[in-house]
Amino acid sequence: MNNKNGSALPAETVDVLVVGYGPAGATLAALLGRYGLKTLVLDKTHEVLLMPRAIALDNEALRILQLAGLAEEAFEKIVIPEVRMHSPLLGQFARANTAGCIDGHPKLVTFYQPDLEQAMRDQVSRFESVTSLGGFELDNLAEEADCVVASVRDQQGQTHDIRARYLVGADGASSRVRSLIGQDFTGKTYSEDWLIVDAGNRRQAAIDHVEFLCDPQRPAPHMPAPGGRERWEFMLHPGESREEMQSPESIARLIAPWIDSQELQIERKAVYRFHARCCNSFSKGRVFLVGDAAHITPPFVGQGLVAGLRDVANLAWKLAWVLRGRASTAILNSYDEERRPHAKAMIDMAKLMGRLIMPRNKLAAFLIHGLMRTLALTPASRKYFEELAIKPKNIFRRGLFAPHRRGDKLVRGGLFPQAWVRNAQQQMQLSDEALGDNLTLVGFAADPLSTLSPEQVFAWIKLGGSFLHIGACGQRPVGDCVFIEDLNHAILPLVPRGTLAVVRPDRHIMHHLPGIQAAELVQSCLALMACANSTADSVSITISAPPRLRA
Repeated sequence: MNNKNGSALPAETVDVLVVGYGPAGATLAALLGRYGLKTLVLDKTHEVLLMPRAIALDNEALRILQLAGLAEEAFEKIVIPEVRMHSPLLGQFARANTAGCIDGHPKLVTFYQPDLEQAMRDQVSRFESVTSLGGFELDNLAEEADCVVASVRDQQGQTHDIRARYLVGADGASSRVRSLIGQDFTGKTYSEDWLIVDAGNRRQAAIDHVEFLCDPQRPAPHMPAPGGRERWEFMLHPGESREEMQSPESIARLIAPWIDSQELQIERKAVYRFHARCCNSFSKGRVFLVGDAAHITPPFVGQGLVAGLRDVANLAWKLAWVLRGRASTAILNSYDEERRPHAKAMIDMAKLMGRLIMPRNKLAAFLIHGLMRTLALTPASRKYFEELAIKPKNIFRRGLFAPHRRGDKLVRGGLFPQAWVRNAQQQMQLSDEALGDNLTLVGFAADPLSTLSPEQVFAWIKLGGSFLHIGACGQRPVGDCVFIEDLNHAILPLVPRGTLAVVRPDRHIMHHLPGIQAAELVQSCLALMACANSTADSVSITISAPPRLRA
């Protein structure tokens, strides 16, 4: 935050106002900064909170952090090779294989949230178009024809009005933004109180994996964390108070099976209430909700923060395209349409896993864990659990993409794969770096520029599009299109040679067709973006040297 003395006042007019500067809000700000949007981020506090909160990220989350510009070494991580599930009655009855990589990133890592937040704030500070201020609380919202007027109060009690074309609530589970737009959580919730304990100075003694002690008397997840930390989570019983459970005596008793109380160094402790909630809509007019403001996921599958990162990756580029006049405001409706079903599916999976691995009585534990142990003996069910096939795939059902086509390996509405490639300068990189921040027309073993007329090239560029040619390992570039070699043959086999695919800035696939249908592909995407004014004007452009195509 850049106003610790409290004297800085927020700008009166911005493109996007982000309320909340946690990891989701900071990542959104970084993504908006990459597009040069005038963005203001407000938060109640000035500093990163040093609290035991999110601890796990999957490969999709790491890819989104990469998209936001965060370097691999920006914050410390521990790669988790497996998740084990133990029963006092049956021993280890199940495991999840989290070794290896997907799309260039580990399947599962643990991290220290304050380090991630600080790294992302450092990234945000690089963008002149983004301002972040602490010490401000949101009082009220009023939507006008062309903007949202937010009334915010500073630490001296003064009120300031900020006019924003769009506002995003990233202000957590008790979101003020959510309340003001009438999207407060309704209905019953799954809720449990858990004591979270982070112990320090565990570098030599910490485990190297995640384990769930599935004891019906008191379930306890246990995992390593960066900086020589180790974390335990203990479910509280009815009648146990927070004060009682956070006492040194209670913590020493709970952790006694792992650590002698004389060696115990508590770094932080807190009691949290885990919820499973989801809004009925992630947006209303010019206001959007992301992260815990929109949905709260129990932590049993490590998807709480990951879901928030998916939200901001989906929303940021759509806001940029609308604000730059490249797309109709109608595309913003696809944010809720795409994100809410998957967020709900992840919440449901977390609740299911909580019931499966942590039954509340011995008989249920024996039956459920015994069944899971038996199922692990068959290849099909082992793949379902052990190889994480149970995890809902991040493939949209409806939204801003062409309809699914049965049998496609490259699924419209799904994620475009990432792999190690080599560019025309003979440099190794991950393929997302070549895709950049644009709407990219990708040619599979084909130069996409050679398939389009000058007018179509111009229309695509005007839409905020770019071009990429993916060739086989050892192939050399021909022409002026940005070119990369698929070094491990990880992308090219997914579709027939000569296919063209349109990849959105959030790495989801908008459309793909054979190269001979290039004109139809471009027109379909123009229609999806509802940009009738993006059709080509009578401008002379040569395909051999189109504007703004070079990397």
